[in-house]
Amino acid sequence: MRGKIFYGLLLIACLSLAGPAWGDGNPQQGIGTSVPGLANGRDDKAVLSMAPSSAAGTGAVSEKGIEKKDVFAAYDEIAPKSEAAPKAESLPKAESPAEGAPASKVESPAETAPASEVATPPESQAAPDEAKQEEATEEATIADPIEPWNRAMFQFNDKLYFWFLKPVARGYNAVFPEPVRVSVRDFFRNAAMPVRFVSSLFQGKLKGAGTEIARFSINTTLGLAGFFDVAKSWFNLDPSEEDLGQTLGSYGMGGMMYIVWPFLGPSTVRDTLGFAGDSFLDPFNYIDPFYIPFGVHAYEQINKTSLDLKTYEDLVESSLEPYIAVRDAFIQNRNEMIRK
Repeated sequence: MRGKIFYGLLLIACLSLAGPAWGDGNPQQGIGTSVPGLANGRDDKAVLSMAPSSAAGTGAVSEKGIEKKDVFAAYDEIAPKSEAAPKAESLPKAESPAEGAPASKVESPAETAPASEVATPPESQAAPDEAKQEEATEEATIADPIEPWNRAMFQFNDKLYFWFLKPVARGYNAVFPEPVRVSVRDFFRNAAMPVRFVSSLFQGKLKGAGTEIARFSINTTLGLAGFFDVAKSWFNLDPSEEDLGQTLGSYGMGGMMYIVWPFLGPSTVRDTLGFAGDSFLDPFNYIDPFYIPFGVHAYEQINKTSLDLKTYEDLVESSLEPYIAVRDAFIQNRNEMIRK
């Protein structure tokens, strides 16, 4: 008796739970015949338990029963929807230029200035600088085909200077004061007037040639054979530095080749020819016997070195390659003298 009552109550409970869905559905098919157990990873039974039976639209139970697509539609209606991205229509539209508006009204970055408007140094200013640099480079270089000979002679003259000429010049300085040495220099300069006069005359420097005649006359008489440069101190007649090597250069003759002579020092083919011509104009070379001129010029070189002991030493000591430094300095100095 108790078992019948228990089963009766269980039957009433089942009917009460299934009654709402059964009343809207098809009693012949029943609920279980229209729903598969699991499709596409979803539990359709759980979905049916969550969906209200009275829902209308795609998620409601139709007269043909609950179809699979209707179940998913019902689930989509009751499931929490994620925040969708804002529709394109709700976004503010970018302002665009009105149709037909001219393109010039649209703001755009300024066009780059043409190349001609870019500030650049004028060619007229850059060209002379480059020309000067090229000219200086050409002047500082000269053919040196006999460099081994020149280097050997340079070493010879260098040793001659430091081992003989410099010690003798320093001893000479200790004996004779500077005014005496300056007077000796002026004497030899006055005696070499014929070289400067002829060179100035051949170069067409008539004023320079006349100045040399005037200086020689004044210094030989008032300057006591040229020991005093009265023409400069009293009459402001400055001496010139002209020779036949410069004369050949003024006519367009180049140095041709660099040569270093023993005892004489650096030279070129042009300046060697000029030196040979100058020797014929030097009055001391006409003194007999022949070794007297050599002694005179040796003394002249010692006196000249005593007045300038630093120029050669500073040039050699401050350069990494003394041979090249002396060669370039000599060539630049000779070219500058030719241009004057």
